Amino acid sequence: MEHQDLLDQAHVQYRALRAAAITAGPGTPVPTCPGWDVAKLVHHLAGVNSWALAALNTAPDGDRPGAEPRPEGWEELLAWWDDRFTAMNRVLADAGPDAPAWTFAGPRSTAFWIRRQAHEMAIHRLDVEHALHGPEVPSLLFDPEFAADGVDEFLTVLLPRAAQRDPVDRVGRLLWHAADAGRTWEVALVPGEPPAAGPAVGAATDQDTTAAGTADALYRLAWDRPSGAIVSGDRSLVDALPRP
Repeated sequence: MEHQDLLDQAHVQYRALRAAAITAGPGTPVPTCPGWDVAKLVHHLAGVNSWALAALNTAPDGDRPGAEPRPEGWEELLAWWDDRFTAMNRVLADAGPDAPAWTFAGPRSTAFWIRRQAHEMAIHRLDVEHALHGPEVPSLLFDPEFAADGVDEFLTVLLPRAAQRDPVDRVGRLLWHAADAGRTWEVALVPGEPPAAGPAVGAATDQDTTAAGTADALYRLAWDRPSGAIVSGDRSLVDALPRP
């Protein structure tokens, strides 16, 4: 996706997430993040945006930035979050996608951060909608191009990193097909190696598992949220994928 499109998505998802969090209230449990309530989720997101801002102000070859302390009071936390998100988005807008930046994975440029923050906002917006509405959130459908970009980020950038912490001990090949976005990915699992993911090549008929559906459904499946994606073959291979 284009840099400006991701900037726009980050802002849209943040505003919707914030509004939903206020409607739900800080003490409402978030069923898709076990053990968390809305206040803890917002505390997490405020810290993520603050840390991303610190990373953008760190030399590309510098040490890993530290985390700022966050306010504990609900109103104070919301105001602090607003400040950090706005500052982060301003830096990303001014820098463009190609400025060198410290990152923890993927390309060492600002393109990594706007992509990561847009999808961080979107998935946690979905979490707050689940806190409000329960297992089904039919009113929220992510744009196919944006959702497919989220699947791509998960499979090609975040999954290999997550496997460093939580190694995959399964063997198999998975096909992910987002029909409405016209995109297909193939993931190869080998014990002791990072999952290898990329565009599917050829007819892709030798897969052990296929996950198919809209890009929105695959996006939710990738992040282990309730999803309408259809999984055929060995479902346990999908469940075995480590999440960040």
